Amino acid sequence: MRFGASFFMQNYGDWDRYEAKGYDQAPARSDQEVYDESVHLACLVEPLGFDSIWTVEHHFTPYTMVPNPLQFLTFMAGRTERVDFGTMVIVLPWHDPIRVAEEIAMLDLLAGGRKVTLGFGRGAGRVEFEGLRTPMGESRQRFLESLEIVRRALSNQEFSFEGTYHQIPSMSIRPQPRSTDLASRMYCAWGSPETIPIAAEAGLGALFIPQKGWEEIGEEVVTYNNLRAEHGMEAQKPIVVCWVYCSEDPDEAWETSRRYMTNYNDSALRHYEFHDAEHFTKAGGYDFYAKMAGARARVGEEKVVEVFARNQVWGTPETCIEKLRTIRETTDAAEFVGVFTFGDLPVELAERSMRLFAAEVLPVLHADEQVEAAVD
Repeated sequence: MRFGASFFMQNYGDWDRYEAKGYDQAPARSDQEVYDESVHLACLVEPLGFDSIWTVEHHFTPYTMVPNPLQFLTFMAGRTERVDFGTMVIVLPWHDPIRVAEEIAMLDLLAGGRKVTLGFGRGAGRVEFEGLRTPMGESRQRFLESLEIVRRALSNQEFSFEGTYHQIPSMSIRPQPRSTDLASRMYCAWGSPETIPIAAEAGLGALFIPQKGWEEIGEEVVTYNNLRAEHGMEAQKPIVVCWVYCSEDPDEAWETSRRYMTNYNDSALRHYEFHDAEHFTKAGGYDFYAKMAGARARVGEEKVVEVFARNQVWGTPETCIEKLRTIRETTDAAEFVGVFTFGDLPVELAERSMRLFAAEVLPVLHADEQVEAAVD
């Protein structure tokens, strides 16, 4: 099994100051410090033997501070020689799709032949839609239009497009990408069941960022591939994201995971405003998020965090291997992306976890991949 690592650049300790708009006060930790630590960990990915580096896109809050994932990945391409790269995700409705295609082409060129996997999404954060001056209720149609433009730009020397939101005259992006198959490496970030037909009909792969149990995700993979078959497309294995904490001490692994995954979930609650189900309903097209916000309110955040944390990959190396094999069997995952630093997890604990995982878990996963390849 291929296994990559993703970096979020979270400044969890700055939420109270941010929400109080206390900008006259110094933050407990500067964004610079968060970035320095995250880049340090990202620079360990290649020497430790991981397969790829990933990152996310978010704006304006301490939740995750990566407004341009392609910029970060291009920087990391210059710091590495072997690893591949992936986005989880680029939120297409927030951008001029021509600029997105140009930045992808530049990363593809500068990666020197290494694989670039393109995860796209339509976004769900009201603060981001408002700050980027894009109506949240238009996200689905804007996503589909932008996706088609990016595909055409990366697959054709010359292209044009006429849509509701974008009218592109006949043109060609420069530089042209190195790879000719970028359109086949495009995935859709998957949270809600509403995404299943969108991804299947658009010919996108499935990128799961878990918000539910693995059995339910496995059922959605079956539904997704059935829909692909109806459109004459072959079945496709998903990429699966999971939060990871590896420790020699099983009790310490759970206590640390529970504590800092709680902080991660609190950060997500604040960023997406899950305390306010009504704004998802008013936006239109976010029924699943409205229901999820309502469910969180009914069952309580403590239960939500407990379920999320229990589903992730934490424990001793042996336990992590067992959990990943189970997730793979349940979801038919082709590749995993691990989130090794979350909430305000101290960098020394994240590094210790990454090093132990790389030493004792990665070799087993890579051996599994070789066995599977031989059987196929």
